[in-house]
Amino acid sequence: MEIKLMTDRDAQALWNLRMQALESDPWSFVDSPDELRDTPVEEFAERLRSNNAENFIFAAFEEETPVGMAGFYQESPRKRRHKGWIWGVFVASDARGRGIARRLMLAAIERARAIPGLEFILLTVSVNQPAPRRLYESLGFRSIGIEPQGLKIGNQHIDEEHMVLELGKGK
Repeated sequence: MEIKLMTDRDAQALWNLRMQALESDPWSFVDSPDELRDTPVEEFAERLRSNNAENFIFAAFEEETPVGMAGFYQESPRKRRHKGWIWGVFVASDARGRGIARRLMLAAIERARAIPGLEFILLTVSVNQPAPRRLYESLGFRSIGIEPQGLKIGNQHIDEEHMVLELGKGK
């Protein structure tokens, strides 16, 4: 297994992995499968083509197939540039339990730490996801609050926990 940055050549594989994530774990992600279907693969390629240090996606590949991913973006407004977000953390069900999510998170955190001026990495996790929450805590993230009914599918709601990793810069 190899952890690497995704490039525009990986756009279709990313789109497919993202669809697998949205369909298999709908309460873990903000986007829905229908929203992804409305997003052309070329849009993913364009995002990946920018090769932006503040916006990237790591993937875990087994041979040529991605089995996990973790994305990061730094906020754009000047008053919020000190913050970035981990998003889209997912490992395919048949690849879980082998430390892939940890390796993806460590790669994303390491690259994010190198961004000048970045002081905080934030993420959200559904309260019904104890395994990811434990992983995030083990990496130094701490809870900063619960957003009631943060996600809604049909008539059902789930709370989301907001977590932060303080990088210690700017203090």
